Amino acid sequence: MMTGLVVVIFILGYIAIAAEHKIRIDKAATALVTGVFCWLIYFFYAPSIAESEGELIHHLGEISAILFFLLGAMTIVEVVDSHNGFDLITGSIHTQSKPKLLILITLITFFLSAILDNLTTAIVMTSLCGKLLHNKNDRLWFVSMVIIAANAGGAWSPLGDVTTTMLWIGGQITPLNIIAKTILPSLVVALVPLLILTTKFKNQKIESKDEQKNKHPKESNILLFTGTGLLVFVPVFKTVTHMPPFMGMLLALGIIWFVSSIIHHGKHPEERYKYSVTNALRKIDTSSILFFLGILLAVSALQSFGVLGQLAELTVKHIKNEYITGTLLGIFSAIIDNVPLVAAAQGMFSLDMFPTDHVFWEFIALSAGTGGSAIIIGSAAGVAVMGIEKIDFFWYLKNISWLALLGFFAGLALYILQQWVMTIRV
Repeated sequence: MMTGLVVVIFILGYIAIAAEHKIRIDKAATALVTGVFCWLIYFFYAPSIAESEGELIHHLGEISAILFFLLGAMTIVEVVDSHNGFDLITGSIHTQSKPKLLILITLITFFLSAILDNLTTAIVMTSLCGKLLHNKNDRLWFVSMVIIAANAGGAWSPLGDVTTTMLWIGGQITPLNIIAKTILPSLVVALVPLLILTTKFKNQKIESKDEQKNKHPKESNILLFTGTGLLVFVPVFKTVTHMPPFMGMLLALGIIWFVSSIIHHGKHPEERYKYSVTNALRKIDTSSILFFLGILLAVSALQSFGVLGQLAELTVKHIKNEYITGTLLGIFSAIIDNVPLVAAAQGMFSLDMFPTDHVFWEFIALSAGTGGSAIIIGSAAGVAVMGIEKIDFFWYLKNISWLALLGFFAGLALYILQQWVMTIRV
């Protein structure tokens, strides 16, 4: 009975999260309430309080590793952005051709999101589109392509997407392997809709805009290269030291804090605070971190109840193809947030069933990371861009969803073909 009750609470929480824009309740609030109530049921269900506390603390340790990693990464990116560090990228684009601009923006978004993260990259590139394009309708098409490219770019990198990061921290994938196996399929996910959209803007030109000069280009460049360098350093740190990735990220945050303090040493206190890491910490999207906390708590409660293990047995029994399972997960991630879906998969399928760098985990990283582009609220990047450019949900559904799905299935097909070719060679 208790198990059924926790499943009902979890499903109701899922529905409320998916209907966030309808019910006008932030998904972070729903996730926190769902997570706490799921564990409340477990505390009533478990034979002793000591056992319940031990189980909760065990899962909280794993969850904290993800949250601290995200906190560090988001703060570093905010520090770079507050120093206008991304101006070096935006200022290097001078083409007047719409198709060429679309290609440039897509490729920059794809690779930048792999280094930073898809949410931040989507925000930066949407801002760039706003600076380069006067026409509102043109911007809608361009920023929609940014959503697809940001999600595709984040899928193949352990730094680029929360779900890939979760799989890396959870031990399901390793950085070099996931990059090697999924970079080409991820690129196809972005290139298929890009090639179709370039024909829409064939021979069209854009009007030039006056650019404002950066008052402190030296400081901007120092923070840009320091920040991105430190983010790239994190996987290297993990490989060399064998410490958890969040420790490398915290070290990176501390270093950029030092660098920022040294650069602004001697300036007026108000100006120092404006560019400080302390101020950056106030600006990061804390609600997203709380959402991850709530939903991961809820999933861990299901895992403790044994629900995910039972679902794994049913899935293996009735769907014996990991590609079908992964594809369904990607499609569902367009409707339901991909974070809880991947968290559920991590709980359902053990490393004994699918060891580190198994095809199943690689395929999940690809499908869950890119499937959310099919619906504008299916990914954090989509929600952010929707808010900035006020994109209508049904406009995106009518004009972009089919493009995103074409890229999604083309990328999955390439991955399967890639694995088939490698199997034959072996």
